[in-house]
Amino acid sequence: MTDILDDLAWRGLIAQSTDIDALRASMNEGPITVYCGFDPTAPSLHVGNLVPLLTLTRIQRAGHHVVGLVGGATGLIGDPSGKSEERALNSTEVVAEWVQRIRVQVEKFLDLSDASGSVLVSNLDWTAGLSTIDFLRDVGKHFPVNRMLARESVSARLAGEGLSYTEFSYQILQANDYLELHRRFGCTLQIGGSDQWGNITAGCDLIRRVEGGHVHALTVPLITKADGTKFGKTAGGAVWLDPELTSPYAFYQFWLNSDDRDVVKFLKIFSFRSREEIEALEKSASDRPAAREAQRALAEEFTTLLHGADECAAVIAASGALFGQGSLTELPERTLAAALAEVPRTTVPALGASYVDLLAESGVVESKSAARRAVKEGGAYLNNTRVTDEAYVPAAEDLLHGRFLVLRRGKRSVGGVEVAAG
Repeated sequence: MTDILDDLAWRGLIAQSTDIDALRASMNEGPITVYCGFDPTAPSLHVGNLVPLLTLTRIQRAGHHVVGLVGGATGLIGDPSGKSEERALNSTEVVAEWVQRIRVQVEKFLDLSDASGSVLVSNLDWTAGLSTIDFLRDVGKHFPVNRMLARESVSARLAGEGLSYTEFSYQILQANDYLELHRRFGCTLQIGGSDQWGNITAGCDLIRRVEGGHVHALTVPLITKADGTKFGKTAGGAVWLDPELTSPYAFYQFWLNSDDRDVVKFLKIFSFRSREEIEALEKSASDRPAAREAQRALAEEFTTLLHGADECAAVIAASGALFGQGSLTELPERTLAAALAEVPRTTVPALGASYVDLLAESGVVESKSAARRAVKEGGAYLNNTRVTDEAYVPAAEDLLHGRFLVLRRGKRSVGGVEVAAG
């Protein structure tokens, strides 16, 4: 087996560990079982969840067994970590639906074949039948309240808006998950985001108290961007793994638009390329930043991994065609619609306005005079065909898929028009 801990360290994926040398020795003795949990607090995972999920995938590829846990129980409670106020509780029906959706996403990254020795579970399986009395007697008695109150996430909430007993109990539920997975599958390592450190080490302590066992904790860092903005957020909100919430085109563009200062870090964290390949891309990013080779490699690899090679090829084609480097007429309607959703655009009830009016209304240019100037200077395009007549009125035969027009000024400024009653 490869030394996965060295690889994780090189990739900047180790934030905290209980005893890294003891963990290394345990891994060197043979395969261990590792788990990571994902709560269904939304109908989809987002790109921030990929940091621990891909770390779990790397550990599995290094020869170890993994347990993916979707929190059917903990998702009903709410984790106070990293939150300034109480989370609104979702119904059991909603959480159950989200559990199934997230299971499908996790399955894309893990090998869950019988031969892998790995599984995907829900903690509702062992929590639903646990009575309150048994929970308090068998689990709760092992948690000193003073230690729970000292946790940073708890003390911060108590100093502000306060904390319900529901969320206060979250740590005990997660610790019990570790104990249960230790018993069922011999799990000896839990990984998670660095904001989960208190919850994970509580599980280690519970196993020591109840079973006398020695287990490990390891966290991955919460990713930040060089410009200070939150990783995984765009102007439109979070970047989701569900293609209905974030289109494959938008997903591809998210990675393609990575800051030069961030792209090598993102390659290490999110790419499965080797160290040598990443170092070659790092050199390219340094020597030829305008080529954006590293960003393209990252966007293509990850879009293919999540959405498949055909979908990735379609969004790459759309990305080029929008800027005059391919045929717009050959793009699938869904892909074109997703691409236009990422650029300035407008919706009109019917055809009839001139190209100049539409160019200004879409936001590609700031005014009609700027639109007329673009036409005069030869830099105005409709569906990648140059427009030379200021008075030209797009007709029905110009519509792509009977509803779209692609407008462009020069090489880089693109917008769209959707005709509602095409």
